[in-house]
Amino acid sequence: MYRFMSAALALLSLGTMAMATDYVNDKSHTTIGFEVTHMVISTVEGEFKDYDVSLTFDPRDLSKFNVEANIKLASVDTDNPKRDEHLRSPDFFDAAKYPVMTFKSNTVEKTDNGYVAIGTLTLHGITRDVRLPFTVKGPVKDPWGNTRIGVSASTTINRKDYKVSWSKTMDGGGLVVSDEVDIVINAEFIQKK
Repeated sequence: MYRFMSAALALLSLGTMAMATDYVNDKSHTTIGFEVTHMVISTVEGEFKDYDVSLTFDPRDLSKFNVEANIKLASVDTDNPKRDEHLRSPDFFDAAKYPVMTFKSNTVEKTDNGYVAIGTLTLHGITRDVRLPFTVKGPVKDPWGNTRIGVSASTTINRKDYKVSWSKTMDGGGLVVSDEVDIVINAEFIQKK
């Protein structure tokens, strides 16, 4: 009887540990954004308002790590409706033809400063390998009994690698919109119960 109870408790605790690594995104405390240099002199910021992100993370067992993000490009918001329409057009995202940008992790590495998610980014019908460095804060318990973690991630891509190539050159040299785009993510996740 004692062995049976011990085995049952061990299985129950393993099941709890597995569940403890799965998180859902708290969209009200998350920003999936980007920054580009405009006319060589300033930075323009934008974000995507419609997306789904799933995360499995356990710092004690990185073999379980998985993150997948599906971002709807038509939800781009730079606080300028005319510019947003241009970004949705075939000049940039071509959101009617390629409605979703995705990131899928393959593995994760521990670094001195946090972690790096290694996976694929698909944009404009093109899939390329990317490295996404990130840090994790928490876990903490919120006032409603939920366990939360915070994730901050950033990387730089060249938009021309994804054939997002609209550009104009200024009279004095330099591009109206930089080729390099900084992806900046600040997210909160709630542990699934």
